[in-house]
Amino acid sequence: MTEETAAEARVRVKVTRTLVRTPLVVGTVLLLAAIGFTLLGDDLSIFPFLLMLVGGWLFGFAFVNATLGMVPTRNGAILHLGVAIVLGAVLAFVVEFGGDLIEPFPDEVRGIAVVLQLAAIPATGWIWLALISRVTDLFGRRDAKKRPSPVAPEWEREESGDGSIVRFPAVELRLRTLTQAIVGITAVGGLLGVALVIALDDIVMRMGPRMMILFLGITVALPVYLVFTAILRRRTVPCTVAFGNDELRVGVGDELHRLPFRELEFLRWRCRSDYARIEVRGAGADLSLFAGLAKPPRGFSAELPALPRRVYRRLELAGFTLEKARRGEVITFRGPSEPASRAPAH
Repeated sequence: MTEETAAEARVRVKVTRTLVRTPLVVGTVLLLAAIGFTLLGDDLSIFPFLLMLVGGWLFGFAFVNATLGMVPTRNGAILHLGVAIVLGAVLAFVVEFGGDLIEPFPDEVRGIAVVLQLAAIPATGWIWLALISRVTDLFGRRDAKKRPSPVAPEWEREESGDGSIVRFPAVELRLRTLTQAIVGITAVGGLLGVALVIALDDIVMRMGPRMMILFLGITVALPVYLVFTAILRRRTVPCTVAFGNDELRVGVGDELHRLPFRELEFLRWRCRSDYARIEVRGAGADLSLFAGLAKPPRGFSAELPALPRRVYRRLELAGFTLEKARRGEVITFRGPSEPASRAPAH
């Protein structure tokens, strides 16, 4: 392993000071304040409760950052794993038997123990969450070394010889319909989450905010997202887009749409993200094909290739107006009769 240079050491020390020492100091101050409120007789009102949760989370945050900054990296990962297991076991033991153990002690000692127990919940939750992320990233990098990175679909010379064609899977869906579905699912998921929190009030109050967010994500948000994605991907169909000398040809399953440039009114093309798609309007056709939401073939990514330069020249010569949005990621061509866009493209 190569030795750490002086510049790298200075950067690491600065980062450690910012992301480890500062959270430790702030967390200590918050927990001392929470202990002070408890000793003064505050019966766990919302303010000292928040001090405990935030202070505990800062300790977990500082510990995770400290392990991430350790050299060599293996030592930090081993320490992270060991502390996560020990803290999880200790926290489970304290929740189950802690009340009986501290019962003989004075009220002041019991109050401090409660503060530390509540602070340990978000700290342990954050440490475990970071450990899961660390393990996932490790397996992801190992798998990435074993298989080549997925590539985007590429333009090919069409058999007819008058242009280029690209083949890709897509979901036929309107952006407005997708937006409405997301809003509706978010509202329903939010109501389910509120109902779950109310039904499990005692358990949720003992979790702390971080663990509660993780709990709701696993039990509500993740299943809803997986179901929604599965429903969309079941609608995946093979599609083609070909730009000829004088027309655009769009294939959706077994159906082929021919749109002469003189009858084309609107074309929108986005290459990447979940919103990667082509929108076409004109010559009796009105299509919206999302490649970013479809299930791609093995070895390919769910995106579209960039438009060939010849397409820009063809459409500009035909009188189309070019618009670019999202740092050039969204390309829109509007025909002479099509009004200019007022809303930002997505």
